[in-house]
Amino acid sequence: MDKTRTTLYDVAEHLRTPEEMALYLDACIQEADGDAAFIAKALGDIARARGMAQVAKDAGLSRESLYKALSGERVPGFDTILKVTRALGVKLHASI
Repeated sequence: MDKTRTTLYDVAEHLRTPEEMALYLDACIQEADGDAAFIAKALGDIARARGMAQVAKDAGLSRESLYKALSGERVPGFDTILKVTRALGVKLHASI
């Protein structure tokens, strides 16, 4: 019997267009249920899809600190979130 091979799924490999990235982030915000680290992880996925080094440069942060902030293991400060969203070209808005 042949062995089944599996690979880890990396969503960043499938986020190709700005529209896909925006839809992914929107879906993650809807599913997060207040979990800020989950949203930060989604931003990290998008940043990896775009190129972490360039996003870090555009955000004015070091690549290492950006990886840590968007790992999903901690909650980054809102100023970091704003820098990252600006670097990604993502606009945050509220609606009712």
